[in-house]
Amino acid sequence: MGDWYTIGILVGLGTAIGVASTGALRRVVPGAAIAVVVSAAIGFLVWRWEQAVGGAVGAICGSIGCAPLVSGTLRRGGTRGGTATLLGLAALVGAALAFVPVVGYLEAVAVPALGLRLRRRAPDRHAGLRSLARD
Repeated sequence: MGDWYTIGILVGLGTAIGVASTGALRRVVPGAAIAVVVSAAIGFLVWRWEQAVGGAVGAICGSIGCAPLVSGTLRRGGTRGGTATLLGLAALVGAALAFVPVVGYLEAVAVPALGLRLRRRAPDRHAGLRSLARD
């Protein structure tokens, strides 16, 4: 098929690895760092540097896009293990879909877009009922 197909595979795999690592570690920076290293290593070992760069970009997109979901889930009372398990399963589905032509690129766009949408929908912080408390 060509380089665009293999780069797309690595972009999708990197996105899935970024989602899984951020879900497991519950932090963006360590999750993104591990995902970038793993996906770039896969790109270098299997193909060439173009695929490794695509995997690194996908890993960053997956980690950044997944961060609002992880923080919101844990803030609302979700367990760490449950969050990591569900995001790991979602990452497996994303990794499988990465082998469909062009879908890997779409994953790298859709995951940050979903994260941005979740961040916009998050309620503003306010005093809540504490403002009604008497002194």
